[in-house]
Amino acid sequence: MAINKYTYLTLRRLPPFFEHKHRIVYSRIEQVRENSEIEHPAVRAVFDEVGVSEGLEIHNDADLPARSGLGSSSAFTVGLLNVLAAQRGVRMSKQQLALEAIRIEQDVIGEAVGSQDQIWAAYGGFNRIDFQADGSFDVRPVVMPSQRMDALLGSLMLFFTGFSRFAAQIEHKKMENLEQKEKQLHEIRGLVDEAETILCQPDRSLDELGGLLHEGWMRKRSLADGVSTGSIDEIYDAALGAGAIGGKLLGAGGGGFILFYVPPEKRQSVRKRLSSLIEVDLGIDRTGSTIVMYEPNGLHRR
Repeated sequence: MAINKYTYLTLRRLPPFFEHKHRIVYSRIEQVRENSEIEHPAVRAVFDEVGVSEGLEIHNDADLPARSGLGSSSAFTVGLLNVLAAQRGVRMSKQQLALEAIRIEQDVIGEAVGSQDQIWAAYGGFNRIDFQADGSFDVRPVVMPSQRMDALLGSLMLFFTGFSRFAAQIEHKKMENLEQKEKQLHEIRGLVDEAETILCQPDRSLDELGGLLHEGWMRKRSLADGVSTGSIDEIYDAALGAGAIGGKLLGAGGGGFILFYVPPEKRQSVRKRLSSLIEVDLGIDRTGSTIVMYEPNGLHRR
């Protein structure tokens, strides 16, 4: 599911009064005269692909840290494509945003990244995504009563491990092991059908989902060295000892955020055991990438 944590992008035309042509503000500030001088890989790639020629100023502000396993890089790419399209008077569909972000990150930048983060950022919602061999995908909402959805959200706890990592490095190791780990990959894929069945059948206990998360994490951590670490294993074991049924490290692995399924009566126990970590409240984002303010000619007094 897409969670209600966001990266906020603002874009404006930069007046031609400065020595620099573009100003890009994120964890760094870049002031450059040419597109080729831009160091942020996604900005440089998108500017080149879109054909940006006029001076622009872009600010990025995010609710969550980068390199944390929650798709912040892909959310940035999707958002950048969206605002640049809006600036040109073009409205991109959610499918177009996702496909173009996937192409930019995988083919233009050449990163060893997956395709799910771009889709979540573009579509939002709580969905099942099926990837086809030809590169296409199908997005289908998971249909369940609102009370059951509330019960699910009330059983999920998200913590920041405090460790950041470069996802592409870990994903590259996984890709090198794909042939040797085919069995585990098929087993992980099989958990999707079972999870959807549990969610959509009211007579099934949601606690079963916690067991599936545990099974999936045991298989995922075996895909490559670096997916888990001794410190992450200690966090995971501590949570299970305090009452969590299962969980998984989100993203490629190696650090970032870890999610647990915890029965409501055990939440305080888990929270106390992991008190040294930052807990993040989470809900579902229903809209995906959205233009929240559109003033193509700038702000004016009315």
